[in-house]
Order: sequence, then C-alpha cells, then structure tokens
Amino acid sequence: MKQNKIFYAIVKFTFKILLLIYNRVRVRWLEKLPPDEKFIVACNHASNLDPVLVGCFFPRELRYFAKEELFTNKLFGACISALGAMPVSRENNSSAAGALRAFMKLYQDGNDVLIFPEGGRTLDGNLQPLEGGVALVASHEKAPILPVFIHGSFKAMPPHSALIKPTKIKITFGKILRFSEEVYKSKDGRKIIMDSLNNAFKELEKCS
Repeated sequence: MKQNKIFYAIVKFTFKILLLIYNRVRVRWLEKLPPDEKFIVACNHASNLDPVLVGCFFPRELRYFAKEELFTNKLFGACISALGAMPVSRENNSSAAGALRAFMKLYQDGNDVLIFPEGGRTLDGNLQPLEGGVALVASHEKAPILPVFIHGSFKAMPPHSALIKPTKIKITFGKILRFSEEVYKSKDGRKIIMDSLNNAFKELEKCS
C-alpha cells in the first residue's frame, strides 16, 4: 500500500528536527548513495530508536519490520508506519524462513529495506554476533548492502526504557558492499558476504 507522501514528509521532517536538537545527531556518509540502486541497509541494533534514526536520515523511504508492540500507541504507530515500519507479531517473527521471504518480497517490490543483522537489540551496548539471514537475502536478490553504524542510541534509549535521554548520537553510513556473480553462486558466498559485513561493522564501530 502506498504511503501518504505528505504525512511521510511531515513525520520525517519533524522527527529529524527533534533528533538534531535533542540528541545533536551527526550524520556521516563515507560514500555517495547512487540514486538508481536499491539497497539492503544493514544496521547495528542497540535501541528501539535505531529504525527511527535510520528512517529519518536515510534520504529515501525505507521499509522494515518492527515488533507489533510498538504500534500499541496509535500516534507513535502511525508515525513509524510513515517512516516505513510494518508490524510483525512474535509468532511470525519466530519463523526465520517467513521473515526472510517477507524481506525478499519487499526488496523485489522495489524498496530499500532495513535489516538488523544481530537479530535483536544488544543488551550491553556492544555489537553482537551477526546472523546469516542478511547474507541469504543479499545472495538471493543479488543486492548490494549498505552498512550503517549508530553510536549513542544505547545510552539515549536503552532496552526497557520508555524515555529518550539527550545523549549525542552519531550515524555513519559506510561504504557500499557489492559482490560478484561468482560470490553469489559460490557455496562459500554467504560466508564471504557475512565476513565482509562483519568487517565493515567493526570499522564503522571505530568511527566514534
């Protein structure tokens, strides 16, 4: 279903201004984003604030899945829906195959999609081991991956917190990861993709 473009623009602008003022968000791009490519945007995950941050500062509309509890508040649910969120129940989310098929469908429909490869929020602020779903989607769709790393969101809104603290936040959009046809077809292709993404996250983690 097409999003209301005007509501999307209003929500994105409002959230962006609030975040820039309240959390003094800084954004850094290590590579210019090509306008004619669709991406898997892969981000570390330390806070419920992360998808809002990426959705606000990524220059195009993103699509991603969010736990249905976040939609309990109708106003907040409408806002994150405008920023690309789609509710998913715990039962549906527990089906890895179903979730991956859903991500593939979103990408096939021409969307940039946001994935958190750690599989869930970190409980201590540190980067967790990455799960292989992102590599499966990338290899199946032959999709480039844009790694993103957020510093400060864990302190701004840690797990189980309902309030956002005025902590500084930095978002770094990394260099695009592209892979050859040989990698996509190789039996070790997914490992190569995961190793590349893991290395990219570790490099971005240093950009504090």
